[in-house]
Amino acid sequence: MTLPPISDWWSELSEESRRSVLDGDSPHLDEDVREEIRVITGAVVGMVESLTDEDLDYARAHAETASD
Repeated sequence: MTLPPISDWWSELSEESRRSVLDGDSPHLDEDVREEIRVITGAVVGMVESLTDEDLDYARAHAETASD
């Protein structure tokens, strides 16, 4: 299973899930975040999906614009 590109779901992710991604100690996504991504994209999101460094850079760069 492959995580859809972060640009496909980041802007629609809830504030709580965005905080979870940005404040997490692990690159692995929490169950609630994976479920939101599944609902947003329709993709099957595996239990051990993780973000790349590039994904995290994207999330940090778009954190303020997503909450506006």
